[in-house]
This record gives sequence, C-alpha cells and structure tokens, in this order.
Amino acid sequence: MQPPATVVPLVDSHCHLDQDAFDGDRDAVIARARAAGVERMITIGAGGPLASNHAAVALAARDRGIFAAVAVHPHDTSEITGETYPELRRLWAHPKVVAVGETGLDYYYRHSTPETQREHLRRFVREAGRAGLPLVIHCRDAYDDLLTILREEDAAAIGGVMHCFSGSAAEAEACLALGFALSFSGIVTFKNAGALRDVVRTTPADRLLVETDAPFLAPVPHRGKRNEPALVRHVAEEVARVTGRSLEEIAALTTANTERAFRLPST
Repeated sequence: MQPPATVVPLVDSHCHLDQDAFDGDRDAVIARARAAGVERMITIGAGGPLASNHAAVALAARDRGIFAAVAVHPHDTSEITGETYPELRRLWAHPKVVAVGETGLDYYYRHSTPETQREHLRRFVREAGRAGLPLVIHCRDAYDDLLTILREEDAAAIGGVMHCFSGSAAEAEACLALGFALSFSGIVTFKNAGALRDVVRTTPADRLLVETDAPFLAPVPHRGKRNEPALVRHVAEEVARVTGRSLEEIAALTTANTERAFRLPST
C-alpha cells in the first residue's frame, strides 16, 4: 500500500487493532496509518468480555497516538460474569481510555439474547455516567429499542458517538437529538449506499466523524479486503465529495469533532 501523494491529517475514530487479523503485521499497519496521515486512532475493545479490552489498553499505553475504548460488544454480553464489571472499572480509570464502548444492541445475529443485550446496555450507560466517559454505540436492526433505552437512561447527559452509522434519516435525526455524533465508515463508499450518503449530506458539520472499523468494512476500492486505519482517507474523501467540501475541510472538522467527542488533546 502506497501512501497518498499529499498527506492530510486524519483521525480514525473507530478501529480494532487488537484483532487477530493484525497479528502478523500490527506495527506495520500502524506505521502505514501514520504514513497516510492518520496520526491518531481509537482502538475499541470488542471481543470477549475482557481479553480484547486488555489488548486495546495495552496498545494505547505504548503509543501516544492510540487511545482505547473499553466495554463489551452486544454480541458477547452473554459471556459477562461477576468479574467483568469490576475489571472494566479498573480499565476505565486508565488515562488512555477515552470512552465506554462499544456497547449497544445487535438484533441481526443475536449471539446474545435481546434481553441480555438490553440489560447490559442500560448498565453500560450508567457506568459511563459514573466514569465520566462518553459512549461508543453499536446498533444493528435495533434502533427502536436502542433509542428508548438511551432516552430512559438520560444518555444525552453523557453523549458519545454512534459508530459505523448506517441507519435511516429519521434514526440519524433521533440520535442527533440526543446529542450524539455520527461516525461514518467505508459503507458510505459502497455503490448501494445512496440513502446513507443522503444522511451524510444532512448531518451537521460539527457532528461528523470518520472511521474504518478495521479490519472490517474496507472502503471502495479495497472492498472485500482486510481494512486498516490508513484507508480512512477513502471515507473522508467520499464525505468530502458528498458534502461539497474539500478533503482538507473534512479532515479538519472531523479531527476537531473527534477531539471534542472523546476529549482528546489537540495536536
């Protein structure tokens, strides 16, 4: 992968650097991101209840440009034990942990029951409030229940990011009304994502973030291959095209928005 001819500073607001897909070349992946202008990355604990979170924090601790979010993915909430939350609280206190996430609801695969997912989403919202950290929310085929819980738990007072947003215009409006930012992934580059591009077009400029969700959802022209943070530029380029802004403008505003959403230090 060749770095772009002109480097524009970007932040990948959501990736999974601990994933097995990167075990053979993790340091090279991070180096390629930097060469492509991706100066900072937020790596998300999302595997089993604790192993992925420990790995995410370890990566963040060793690299000044990497930060971590810590929680349990809705798929894995059935694996939560009595030891999980005490250990997560310890990790949330780490200075490089900037969010509680990813948490949320996923009714597509239902690896954990909807009831279990809803129970732990409520708990994670409350834990985020106690920890003083924003939320990173995952949602698939569950927006009605998600929005109900976020409203009932006063998540608007906590704030955060709707990661890999791919919902409808009405769902976007509801998330924005709760004060959440919308983070867009490589999905916006897909041929059949016209409705999502319309959402990008109408999202307030101060609520736009970009992400890779690497190693998943590689953007066009790399669709179907392993994704990595260096490719977030393709997402930013598509957001720029859709919104009629320059890449430099999108890079600057999404960087500022990510800094604000996660309270990152400015570079």
